Parts: sequence; C-alpha cells; structure tokens
Amino acid sequence: MKLFLTCPKGLELLLEEELHHLGINDTKQTVAGVQCHGELEDAYKICLWSRLANRVLMPVYEGDAETTEELYESVQQINWLDHMRSEGTLLIDFSGQTRAINNTHFGALKVKDAIVDQIRDLTGARPSIDKIAPDLRINVRMHRGKVTVAIDLSGDSLHRRSYRLKAGQAPMKENLAAAVLIRSGWPARVSELDLLLDPMCGSGTLLIEAAMMAGDVAPGLQRKRYGFSRWTGHQKGIWDELIADAKARKAKGLLQLEVSLVGRDEDKQVLRSARQNAERAGVSEFIEFSACRLEDLSRDSLPEGVGLLVTNPPYGERLGETQQLMFLYRHLGDKLKAQFAGWTAAIFTSNPDLCKVMGMRADKQYKLFNGALESRLFVYPISEKRAEVESAEVVEQKPLSDGAQMFANRLLKNKKQLSKWIKRENIECYRLYDADIPEYSVAVDMYGDEVHVQEYAAPKKIDPVKTFSRLQEVMSALPVALGVPTEKVILKQRKKQQGSNQYEKHSETHRFKEISEHGCRLLVNLHDYLDTGLFLDHRPIRYRIQQESAGKDVLNLFCYTGTASVHAAKGGARSTTSIDMSATYLNWAKRNLALNGFDASAHEQVQEDCLKWLRMQRTAAYDMIFMDPPTFSNSKRMEGVLDVQRDHVDMIDAAMRLLRKDGVLYFSNNYRRFKIDQDSLSDYKIEDITHSTLDPDFKRNSRIHVCFRISHR
Repeated sequence: MKLFLTCPKGLELLLEEELHHLGINDTKQTVAGVQCHGELEDAYKICLWSRLANRVLMPVYEGDAETTEELYESVQQINWLDHMRSEGTLLIDFSGQTRAINNTHFGALKVKDAIVDQIRDLTGARPSIDKIAPDLRINVRMHRGKVTVAIDLSGDSLHRRSYRLKAGQAPMKENLAAAVLIRSGWPARVSELDLLLDPMCGSGTLLIEAAMMAGDVAPGLQRKRYGFSRWTGHQKGIWDELIADAKARKAKGLLQLEVSLVGRDEDKQVLRSARQNAERAGVSEFIEFSACRLEDLSRDSLPEGVGLLVTNPPYGERLGETQQLMFLYRHLGDKLKAQFAGWTAAIFTSNPDLCKVMGMRADKQYKLFNGALESRLFVYPISEKRAEVESAEVVEQKPLSDGAQMFANRLLKNKKQLSKWIKRENIECYRLYDADIPEYSVAVDMYGDEVHVQEYAAPKKIDPVKTFSRLQEVMSALPVALGVPTEKVILKQRKKQQGSNQYEKHSETHRFKEISEHGCRLLVNLHDYLDTGLFLDHRPIRYRIQQESAGKDVLNLFCYTGTASVHAAKGGARSTTSIDMSATYLNWAKRNLALNGFDASAHEQVQEDCLKWLRMQRTAAYDMIFMDPPTFSNSKRMEGVLDVQRDHVDMIDAAMRLLRKDGVLYFSNNYRRFKIDQDSLSDYKIEDITHSTLDPDFKRNSRIHVCFRISHR
C-alpha cells in the first residue's frame, strides 16, 4: 500500500532514515513529510515505533477535482463500508482550496455529506461526526485540481505519547525533542557517554525521550488508541504481535540501560510534572530530577564521567525579554567552558541571536521548526584545549572595558553631585542615573544597599548583540563603581506598558524590603514587578501632601501601593480613601498603612475603576485629592480605554465635584507631551508646580512627570 507520513518541517531526512531503520526502503521525501510503500504491518510498525512522524495517512483515492460537485463525486468513488460500520462515527480533516472551495469547514462538510449519503442509501443508517474519538479519521487534501482522500491510521498525532499530561511554559513537542536528540548524537553515541544532562529540563521531555530511545522503548507503546483501532480493515493479530515484541524489547533495553540521565530546573512545580511524566512513560527510575538554578549548577554535583548536555533554554518574549535572556546564555557558555571540558553541548533555540553571546563556536548547526518558529540546534564539542582558550576570560579578572569605565565614571560623578543633598535630606532611595549617556540606556535607582536597574528597550533596528554588550558593560561597572555585591544589582527591562501589563509579575520572590521616606515606613519589591512599589520622582509631592493634610479628608486616585495615603496619614489626615483596580496593589497599600500603625477604620481601600468610581460620586467630601493616572490603559477591568491627554478634562471635572470649597487637587501624570487644556478648565485655578515637584535626582530629566495644583476659583 502507499503511505504518506507527515512530520514537522526540517525532520524529513531524519524521518526517511528512521523508515529505513524500520526496514521500509521504498521512500521519497516531500515538504513536511515522506512518501513510502509497504504492507499493513509496516504501517502499524510506523505508528508504534516512529519517534518523528505526526501522522500515517493511507490514501484510498486520488483524482481530479476542482468544484464541489467533483469533490462530492470523488469521495463517493470509495466504498466506505469497507472502512467503517454504517452507524459508526467519523471526523474529517480537510486542507487546501480551489476557486470553488476556499473554506476548509465547507470542504469538510461536502466530504461528510458524500460519505453519509452513500452509507444511508446503501443501508438506511447514517454515521455521525465525533470530534473526540471517531471510529474513522479521514484526511482530504485539495491542491492544483487534484484531490487525495486518505484514512488516518494514526488518529491523534503520533507526537502525543500519552505520558505528558502536564508541561511547563512553551513545551517542546515529543517528536521535535527526539529530532534534537538524534542531531545531538543520541542514542548513536550512548555507548561512549556516561551521562546525559538537561540543566533546564522543564517538564522533562528531552530526558524522557532520551531514556526511551536508549532503552529501546517504542514511543507508541503507552497509547491506548490509534486511528486504525476501529477501522474495519484493522488486523488485530498483526498488531498484537508487534505489541508483544515491543514489550519484550522494552524489558530487555531498560535492563541494559546504564547511562545516567540527569535533569535540573529551578522551578520545583514543573519538576513535579517531570517526575510524573517520567513515571507514566515507565522510565522514572532511570532519570534523576532535582531543583537547581543554572548559576548554581556545578560539575562536582553530577555523576562522574563525560557526557552530553542538551537543553532547550527560554528563547523569547513569552518567558523573558531577550536582553535578560542573553545573560542566561552567556552564563551557560561561561559554565560550559569552565567546567565541562570533554563534553558535547547541544543548545536548541528559536532565537539564534541568544547563542551568539555564549562565546563558543558551534561545529554543527541544524535548522528545525518549533511549530511555525524557525529554530536552530547548535552543537558544541568542548575539547580540553578549546575549554582552556575560551574560558580564559572567565577565569581572569579583567579590568573594566573603556565603555564600562566611562559608564562607571558617570555614576561616580552623579553620586558626588547628589551626595550633599542625600545627606542633608536623609534620602535612602534615589535615582542615580537615567540614560545620561545615550549608548547606555538604563535607569539606575538606589534602594539603600541595593541597586535597581531598568533597561529601556532598544529600537528593533539596533543589533541585539551590540545592545547586550553595552548592557553587560553596565552590569560589570555597577558593582565596581558603587561598591555593592553583584547579587544586589537587580536588572529589569522597561518597555511600553499597556493594559494590565503593568501588573504582570517578572518573578515571584515575595522579597519585600522596608525603606524610610520623610518618617514614613514603606515596602518595596525590587524583584517581582517592573515597578518597585515606590515612584521615586513623586517624592516631593508626597512630602507636600504630608505637610498639608493635617485634619483633612484625603482621596488618593490611581493610588498604586498607597504611598501618598501613608504620607497623608503621617501628616495627620482625618481620613484617607485609596482607589485602584488592582487587588495586589491595594493589599500592598493596606500593608504600608499597617506598617506605620494607622487605624484601618480611618483609611479605606476601594478596588474599582477610578473613572467609573468618579462618575458614581456626587458629594464634595474631600479636602485634598491626589490623582496620578497612567498615560494609557486598555485593561479588561476598565470600562473603555483611558487616554490621559484625551480624558484629563473629564477626570479633573469629576474630581473637582468631590472637592470641598477650599480644597486642592494635585493632578500628575508622566505623559511627556502632556498639555493641560486651560480653556476647558477655566472654571478652576490651575498652577503648574512641576518644577517644585522635582528633586535634584530628577532635575536631569525634567520631563519625568508634570504636576498641577488645581483649586476652585
């Protein structure tokens, strides 16, 4: 019979070689697949043993078809009672198009009609559609006036081995993992290796596939159902013999498996999934999983011998920004050169630029596709001589580069200029540097003895490797210039924030740090969020609120972590009301107030869309209002979209309705091109106080925010 096997792009050659290994030699590669000829037993063997194929299709009709009528007639050329019961179930997979059929759903419907009509005319019964577990899965493809109708003998895609119920972020498909292993030299070199290591193993797919390959375990042995299971042409005796043989080979292969398989990952939860997946695959006793950060990985903590390191590290925006990931790849390269001489490393990534910073030369690289993403597998043999040469820069403590020294000099200059002010005002948290040198586009903030670095996202036209090199110079200069340990320098990337992105976590350390500002105790978190919980540029307006709030009712809109409310309470406010959409930030505000010993009954937090809340209020109940809206927000939790330039008149009008006769509204935002509409707000007295709300650490960047004092005339 003729068969067509589908596979991910880039795997065609490997799949053809795999077929030859299975004894099927009449083969021909096509795009994303291989054609072959064989017996039914060969088709079964592919379903059971192929580690690379997605589907095994058995064509039952090929002919000309362009119109819906010709498609219908073509499908009716097949005697469908040879393939299914009259009251069975079916599912149609339709691909391709013609001038008459340009919708796959419509094409599938016409195929279904042809099959149902034929069986109903012959038997009076009719089959039905089952999208979950059909008796017969049918694949139809139309291309350039030709139609091919095939029985899908695999059923569900063969990459689903039935062992992986849970996976981490961005999981690698099992057949792609098998291809990566084969290209890395596994299991061909298993006899000369002592160890296979994945230092960022996630849900364990690479290690499980490696164990199954080395242990001669058929990848389809765990599956309970195939496309041929209820096909009327199924020959159970042949299949049962293949299963019995596969079970015997598995028992023998695992008994002889001696190589150590080791998985490391810093996420303990995903490691639990990895262990469960390995257990379902029947190879858990051969893989040792344990929690370990890449930076803590040591050759001494692993079994002895020479091995293969193969891994699929994070590669893009879903799991972290490219610039931050470059540090991970550079660290991986340094560790390989310093500790893994004699090994082979195979790094698979969908962002090849990341591997450029590893400082290593790949002897081989292969193009593979991770879904639609064009990816690369880089294979690095690490010889003793190469490791010595390439790790020299790791071992030697080199002086700062010219660029890093220039950046360090600017830091020291800024610190000297601010030193008297810092000492006089007893300032603990301040901005030390804000993209003063265009090539080093970062903001550097001091939080006591820790340094918070925000990298501004570079334009896409800038070479990411060059951008990373400059960021490395920044990170190397900071500990030297400021005299702080490397682990106390925290890096984040700032890009344009929209909607709920401002609330998204970067990590989850729960490491809060207490700082002091004008007698107020405040909690900051330098690790988990893009912003730390304290807008440093608002320090002067917070202090002004503190000085003016005695005996007043204060409203804090878009309150964030409630720091302005704390200052108002510290200044003797009769009450504070803090409004924000984020439960996370309101809880933070509550903690800040409690930290300063303020009675919760006088200080209310309300989780609400501020614009919606303002529209619902009618009573002038406040003596002071602080409003600091975002520049733009389209959060799903809001009604509509907030644009501060467009909406500020309505916001100010709504807030002024709530302000008592002699009260004051402080209105601030950080839109750099903001222009207040004086004409539309002519009923109020408006004073631009921006200059007086900028402390010396923000005088270099006077456009960091605008601030207005607004009162009734």
